[in-house]
Amino acid sequence: MKGVKNLFFSRSLRYQLLARTLVILAFILLAIGLTQYLVMKDFLFQNEAETLSARLMSLPKDIGLNVDLPDDNEKPHDNGDTFPGPNHKFFFLQDMSLALIKNNGNFQDLLENSSIQAPILSKKEYQNILQDFSTHQDVSYRIETNSKGVEQLIVFKPAGGGFQDQISGILQLGTNTAPLKHVLLQQLLIFSILSALALAGGLGIYLRVLNQTLVPLSRIVKAVKKTNAGNLEERLPVEQGQEEIDRLAESFNDMLARLGKSFEYERETKEQMRRFIADASHELRTPLTSISGFIEVLLRGAANRPEQLYKALNSMQGESRRIIKLVEDLLLLTKLDRAPELQAKESNLSMLIEEMEPQLNVLAGDRAIQFQLAQDVVGFYESDKLKQVILNLFNNAVQHTDPVSGVIKVSLEASNQFAKLSVEDNGTGVSEESLPLIFDRFYRADVSRARRTGGAGLGLSITKSIVEAHGGRIEVESKLGTGTIFIVFLPMG
Repeated sequence: MKGVKNLFFSRSLRYQLLARTLVILAFILLAIGLTQYLVMKDFLFQNEAETLSARLMSLPKDIGLNVDLPDDNEKPHDNGDTFPGPNHKFFFLQDMSLALIKNNGNFQDLLENSSIQAPILSKKEYQNILQDFSTHQDVSYRIETNSKGVEQLIVFKPAGGGFQDQISGILQLGTNTAPLKHVLLQQLLIFSILSALALAGGLGIYLRVLNQTLVPLSRIVKAVKKTNAGNLEERLPVEQGQEEIDRLAESFNDMLARLGKSFEYERETKEQMRRFIADASHELRTPLTSISGFIEVLLRGAANRPEQLYKALNSMQGESRRIIKLVEDLLLLTKLDRAPELQAKESNLSMLIEEMEPQLNVLAGDRAIQFQLAQDVVGFYESDKLKQVILNLFNNAVQHTDPVSGVIKVSLEASNQFAKLSVEDNGTGVSEESLPLIFDRFYRADVSRARRTGGAGLGLSITKSIVEAHGGRIEVESKLGTGTIFIVFLPMG
């Protein structure tokens, strides 16, 4: 009993499937058994009714009609013609009952002393049966119980005589249903024993099959137990012969791939953060060290010498501005990293670049500048941010080109619903190894360039963030000794 309870209330998938399957099979067998019982019962009763009807048909139609049946408690008397009396051996039928019901409703049990007592129906029921016979309708068998509690299957036949064969009564023949029910119970018992044996045998066979079926799932469980951050590259086989298990394996492999990407992203983020903190600290330390040195010089007496005082204060102001610019750039990048909210409005890029031409000429110095601007390139932009993009790209070109022979080309055109802005120079170029890192914060392609002249390495990072905040993208093409071109794509309309 305890084992059965553990089977039905176990948390194991194996035993839950087994228990539920057994319940379903037991229900199916029960339904089959009940259906078989009802069908067999109807078949046996119908077959017995046909046998009784055949036996009843062999009796004369006028049997017992010459006997005057009493009204109430009056004893019957014989007229001496056809029916010699209810105890005559001619009418003995073992384990059967035979009764005569005349049209006036009088009932006579013809075998009451030699066999089982006949069941008595109500007069209304007999009248209905007579009416069915008179209209040539079939009368089915009935299951009734006599006054002694014996259940019988009874059939009916019209009784009559004379030249016109007029129906003058009903003959009722019945038999005990106990033997029929005994046969039914034997069949039901045999079916129940066979069903129990089938369930017991199926339990052992199905458990072995179920264990073999769940082997791929057990493999997945073992693989999950061994999975950790160090072996996320391992994968489960996805063709194990079971569609659901294969889908589970594919989902597990996809989860491992996502976890691997998440861990890799986390490692890269930590590395970028570490490098960012180191670079930012280094960028801030240099001007702060210079300011500290100038303060120390002033404290040693340079404050009394106007020339040294002016030079120290001027240098301190320059370093302070550099620190302020660095902090502002870092704050801008932090703001752009969060969901940036642009104050965008309809802007004409062609007119915006034309307005910046005097400023760009000043920044270029003796370098040649070429402008190729398409007209009426309009979109929804934040003008101040786009000016910063153009200045950053232009400054980058100025820093990497020769002051005399340098050439910078600024182009603007409309291409496939995008405004295409290009800044091209003939400077030193960038190596292939440096191109993927050129937009990283504090990265410098030319590590030998002085920080004072080369900037903090945040300009291109800010440029990329601003472009992406507008829904655009930025690309770079470069070759050492030839030059570099930055291409910005911004959506129009």
